[in-house]
Amino acid sequence: MQDESLRVEPLATTHDRSGFASGSEPLDRYLRIQAGQDARKRVAAPFVLLFPDNQIAGYYTLSATALHLPELPVAVNRKLPRYPLIPATLLGRLAIDQRHQGKGYGRFLLADALYRAVRSEIASFAVVVDAKDDIARRFYERESFLAFPDQPMRLFRPMADIARLFG
Repeated sequence: MQDESLRVEPLATTHDRSGFASGSEPLDRYLRIQAGQDARKRVAAPFVLLFPDNQIAGYYTLSATALHLPELPVAVNRKLPRYPLIPATLLGRLAIDQRHQGKGYGRFLLADALYRAVRSEIASFAVVVDAKDDIARRFYERESFLAFPDQPMRLFRPMADIARLFG
């Protein structure tokens, strides 16, 4: 993907969400109906990938979450302080319009989300995702996300690893 005219920005009321169709009704409905409310209530931060004509090619959301130390792999959790909860960033949703799937936009949005997460001054041990299916799980695994031991569809990538990407 080499299109320099694309941009990612926070979802705004001026963005036309009505034509977005990723092929997943829950993801499409979220963008059309819930994303704006979540942004206003500050429970999620939706970001949209826009073409020069302001057509939405994709979107993702970021929010705060926390992990219970025992959820993490033993090799990871033994290096962390013994707090009951460890702060993390949740990449809650990521979707690409069907007309633009297979062109690298998902990877582009993931990179943007990771960059925003690592740039934040708020402490976060990792970025966490909940893969909706095996295709999504494999996508995140290719991007160096690790599965939680007892939850194979829940994955994480340590912030220290992400920081090295953008170092």
